[in-house]
Formats: sequence, structure tokens, C-alpha cells
Amino acid sequence: MDEGSIMSRKYSISYVLFLLVVMSVSAQEFRVEPPNWWVGFKDSELQLMLHGPDVGSFDAAIEGSGVTLIKAQAADSPNYLFLDLNIGTEAKAGKIDIVLKKGKKEMRLPYQLNERVKPAEDYIGFDSSDVIYLITPDRFANGDPSNDEVKGLQETKVDRDNDYGRHGGDIRGIIEHLDYIDEMGFTAIWSSPLLINDMPHASYHGYAMTDFYRVDPRFGTMQEYKELAEKSSERGIKLIMDQVANHIGVEHWWMKDLPFKDWIHYQEGYENGEKIPVTNHRRTVNQDPYAAKADVKLMDNGWFVSSMPDLNQDNPFMATYLIQNSLWWIETLDLGGIRQDTYPYPDKAFMSEWAGRIMAEYPNFNIVGEEWSYNPLLVGYWQSGSSASGDYESNLKTTMDFPLQQTLVNALKQEESWDKGFNTLYEGLANDFYYHDPKSIMIFGDNHDMDRLYTQLDEDAVLTKMALAYILSVPRIPQLYYGTEILMENSAKPGDHGLIRTDFPGGWKGDKVNAFNGQGLSDEQKDMQQTLKKLLNFRKGNQVLHKGETRHFAPEDGVYTLFRSMGDQTVVLFLNKNDAAVKIPLQRYSEMGLKGKKAKDVISGEEFMWNDMLQLDEKGFLLLTL
Repeated sequence: MDEGSIMSRKYSISYVLFLLVVMSVSAQEFRVEPPNWWVGFKDSELQLMLHGPDVGSFDAAIEGSGVTLIKAQAADSPNYLFLDLNIGTEAKAGKIDIVLKKGKKEMRLPYQLNERVKPAEDYIGFDSSDVIYLITPDRFANGDPSNDEVKGLQETKVDRDNDYGRHGGDIRGIIEHLDYIDEMGFTAIWSSPLLINDMPHASYHGYAMTDFYRVDPRFGTMQEYKELAEKSSERGIKLIMDQVANHIGVEHWWMKDLPFKDWIHYQEGYENGEKIPVTNHRRTVNQDPYAAKADVKLMDNGWFVSSMPDLNQDNPFMATYLIQNSLWWIETLDLGGIRQDTYPYPDKAFMSEWAGRIMAEYPNFNIVGEEWSYNPLLVGYWQSGSSASGDYESNLKTTMDFPLQQTLVNALKQEESWDKGFNTLYEGLANDFYYHDPKSIMIFGDNHDMDRLYTQLDEDAVLTKMALAYILSVPRIPQLYYGTEILMENSAKPGDHGLIRTDFPGGWKGDKVNAFNGQGLSDEQKDMQQTLKKLLNFRKGNQVLHKGETRHFAPEDGVYTLFRSMGDQTVVLFLNKNDAAVKIPLQRYSEMGLKGKKAKDVISGEEFMWNDMLQLDEKGFLLLTL
């Protein structure tokens, strides 16, 4: 071998060793977020966050066809560098290189650009044709006991006797029971957050995230999350991701090295060990023309709780980070929707930008924002197109109907009078004149933050059935909480979040009661489960309940009647509070044009002709299809 060949081989070996060193350093010490991206977005700009030792002092370049580095921006911390890229229309899927240079030192960080799996228009969000099943994954089913305890995390032990501890439910548990969810008649799953919460206490609930791009290993792997999305989609079930733009957990990896001096609110106080103000929860400051500046500031900037730092979306790098994170998860999981936690708490101009960017990219997608207010004026304000919001455009299709939820529960429990009972429910639905798009609002009986519906209704199964029949009949997007179908309750400790999120029976090996197959359920629980199954599957196949016109008649003699009509099909819901038999003259509903038509009871299957009189034999609901 000649000297040139020897030298050439020597340099080749050196270069390989150099690359190996670079790859080792990048894997161990450098973080790039988003961890990958896609070609073909409508908005061609991408901002990368690089984190690593002294990376802010490096010069940056991009090597890759069709990809241009527009700007490199160092942060206040020397360990961050933000790169603004343009991914041109000629860019191809594949690897590009992020080249970092400082003097004689050079590092190459490979970065992956992928092809998009499907057109943006094909990401179809949840709507009024769906019924959403809300799951607290730690409490639903333990499909993989091997991930119950993960070394290196702060809370590792599983303790099912501790309402606020981890119980071991996981992604595999949801996957293994997709058949149950499907057969019950649900068409969408909303799981509370599955991203890592490496917090020392109550980490099970998921709302104190410590990494926006990492699945909590106690729930499973990224691959399992993708599998859940894929297998749900195969069954026609949409996957809704619970996201949090307002706050993080205090153990988030950022908190050890914050990029900018204004990355979180009250950052200086936090770094000096001071007590941080907690938000006043005065959400009306978003609409109040008389709100004091001090109240606005505390609402917007105060931490949600002392363990959840409040993110500053006024920082443009933070705003871009959160928007891109949402886009990344939509593409990665082929999502059918996003539920955004604590919607009125972040900067509302940012929330408009966030939702606007998502909906511009995915025009058939959907997002629901949580505004926990019993005032319909506030709920309606946040819905896109609202005439009440003035110049503010939220870009948010769906809000949560806390007002009607509260009205429904109270109406069912109250004695009938002019201003109580069904009359309040009748007037509550009449408030729909205010909403821009009532059928795109989410209605529910309970959720993971409020008492179980059965508990709210004083453990009255008949009233619970009536509530669910109403929720599934009104022009809304219905959401049900796991366990409602078997009358799960938290009556021993109303308001206790740990008990509200009780384990679903049968989700753990050795459970004596198994709600998935009915083993050990009481007759009342089985009846509730089967009734709801019939209601859900009837609703799934009937567009009249998805898009039909609505007509309701003022309550009389303890009976409230609601009609949904579309084409030649009509569905009628009777809610009846009378314990004794009551006869209803059907002439009252003559404007509906139903005389002489055949009516069928959705639950019993019995049929009769709609003529002069209908007798309701007992308290409860009657759902008819004509």
C-alpha cells in the first residue's frame, strides 16, 4: 500500500472516529426540539430549540437541499440556541445536518424530515356525530405491570390504596380494552395527559408535565402511544390529546436552566427562592371592560398552583415552541382532536394564535377549550365566530358546556315549580340563541375534576339515566366519563379528586369485579351499562341526533319533551318526573306532523302508533324513533 493510500485511510478512520464522537456527544448532551419535522406544511417556517453545553456560543449552519437557515438566536442562558429554518417546497424527506462550529471545534447533529402521512384536510376532528369517552389512564386498566415502577423517576411506587398515588394503569390497558369502548358505542377517546410528569407527588394525573416530547414511561412508550392511535383509528375511534399550554410541572427540565429571563412568569422571584403568587382564577378579566390591571395581571401571570410554573406566552420563542409542539403531536399520532386545559388562563392573544395556526393547517380538525364557568356568556365568548367577542377571534370551534351541565343536574333534583326543575332546563337550552354554533359545544354529566354524575344525583339511577338520555339527545358533542356506565361514585368524599378518579373494576389482575365482562356487577349496574350501550349505539347510527333540527316544548305536569328531526326521521325524548302513571295528549305536539306514524322505543324495542294519547307508566325517560 502506498503512502497516499495509507494517509487517505488514516484520515478516513479519523473522520469516522470524529463522527462517532459527535454522534455520542449529540445523543448524550444535546437536545433538539421538535425532535423531527415534516416537509409540505403550509407554513414553511420551523424554529428549532437546541440545548447543550455552551451551544449558544456556536455558529450554526444547515446542510440539506431545500432547507435554509434564516436566523440563529442565542438565549439568555448560554446553553440554548434557537434556529429559524425555512423548509422550501423543493425540500425532500430525509436527513439534514445541523452544523455547529466554534473555532476549530465542529459538531454535526443529524435532523430528520419526514413525509407527511396524509393531506392536512384528512385530519378529521371530533364533532356532533361523536360521543367521547374520557379516561384517566392511571385508573382505567393496567395492561403492562412491568412499567409500574420505573427507576430514576421521583414517584415510582404503585399504591392502589392511595387515592393520590399511582395505581399502574397505562396505555396498554386502553389498547387491550378498545373492543369494550367500541362495543359500548363510543367514537372518540379523550385521555388525560400521557406525557411525563416526573413530580414527587400525585404524578398520576398528568397535568404537571416535565417534558413536552416524552411519554411517561409508567404509561408506556411512544410506540405504544402510536399503536393506541392506530388501533383506535382502525375501529373508527378518534384520539383526542389533552394538552396544557398554561403551565408545566416545577420539575420540568427547563427549570434547571431557563432559556430566557422571561420564560416563565415571576421567574426572578422563583430563582431567588421567593414565594410565588398563585392565580386569582378571575377568568372574567378576559371579557370584563372594567377589570383592574392588577386583577388581569394576577389572573394571567400567577401560577396555577405552587408546583406548576406559569408559562409566559408573550415570549415569542415560548409561543412558537408551544404551537409547534401541538402540530408535532397531531402529525405524530394522527390525532382526531385536542382538548386544551385551563383555556382562559394563558394570554388570550396567544391562544388565538395557537388555535389559528392549527386550524389553518388542519381545516377539518377540532379543539375543545376548558372554560369552567357556569355563565353561558363566558362560555360562548370563546367560541369562534361569537358576536359577543368583538374584535377578538378565538379560532376555537368547541367549548365545554358547564352551564347546561349544572342546570341539568339541578333540574333533575329539584321539585317542579315555575322557576325550578324542568323549567330551568327548558330555559337553559333556550340560551342557545347566544351561541354561534350550539351543536359544536361539548356537553357532559361529569369529568375528572368534578363529582361523579351518580354522586351529583344522590345515587339515583333513574335520574342518572335521564341525565344521560338528555346529554345524548340535545344538539351538542356528548362526553362521558369512564365508569359512569356502571354508576361509579365518590359519595364518601365529595370533591375528592383521587376518589373521583377511582380504578375501573376489572382493569387489574385479581379484581373481583370486572366491568369489562360484567362479572360481579350488581343488577343495577348491569342495567345502567346495557341502557347506555343501547343509547350510544342508537346515536352512533342516526344523523338526526348529529345534525337534526331541535324543537322542545315547555314542561307541563312534570314532563319535558324534546324533538330532533331530519328528513323523514324524528327522535323524541320524554323526561318524566312522575312516580305514578301519567297520560300525555299527543295533540299538543301536532306541529311535528307525527300523527299516524309508527313509533319505536329505543330501549325496549316496543312499537306503537303515534295517535291521540301516550301513557308514561313511571319516572324516567322514554326515547322514541319515528
